[in-house]
Amino acid sequence: MAKGHQDKVAVITGAANGIGQAFAKRLAEDGVHIAIADLADASETVKLVEAAGRQAIAVACDVASESSVAAMAKDVQGNFNRVDIVINCAGIFPQHDFAAMTFADWRKVLSINLDGTFLVTAAFVPGMRARKWGRVVNMASSTLGSVVTGFAHYVASKGGVVGFTRALASDLAADGITVNAISPGLTRSPGTLARKPRAAFASMEDEFAFNATLQAIKRVEVPDDLVGAVSFLTGDDAAFITGQTLNVDGGRVRG
Repeated sequence: MAKGHQDKVAVITGAANGIGQAFAKRLAEDGVHIAIADLADASETVKLVEAAGRQAIAVACDVASESSVAAMAKDVQGNFNRVDIVINCAGIFPQHDFAAMTFADWRKVLSINLDGTFLVTAAFVPGMRARKWGRVVNMASSTLGSVVTGFAHYVASKGGVVGFTRALASDLAADGITVNAISPGLTRSPGTLARKPRAAFASMEDEFAFNATLQAIKRVEVPDDLVGAVSFLTGDDAAFITGQTLNVDGGRVRG
């Protein structure tokens, strides 16, 4: 178990299921109280956190909406009176051939994946600065280092997340706040299972299986493969690590 988590408070976006839910469960086991910010029903995640003996609230939030994020932040502060950890996990992963991609397609992905990361982080940084301690963890993607087609908007959004992570790490270091990113590979989660497979594959399971052959560890990635990294980066043992992107992808991307 990582050090420094006991009775901290984390806001995790997109934690109603999938990777975000796995993060919530692990951090609760580490001793963290959890606020789930998601548009989906997060009652299952609340139960998992409470089963670990921690407090949990679920707040409906559209991370791409400034007013929705502000309302969520007010609700969380009213319940917990502080936020120590922000994990920006909400995101979408659609595929569009570039020739058919509209500006609306582009803006939807950028608004959720990148604008949402900014809005949620900005809502809680002032409190972290006041307490001189904080952890921000953003979600990048192995697609940044992979040969993929149909994801120009998605890869651009994740490139923006990496740039934001690096820049913000410099801005906040003097206040005891670290900012890092985790870069997963293709992970079997509700979000990816709901997506249509790329044209070369008959099903998402076929795409998962092929992707595993590109990794050093040749099995399909699952949300639990990522929880150790988020536990480490949000604890005291990672206090001297900031501005980094950690590849947790079975050895597909090296960097």
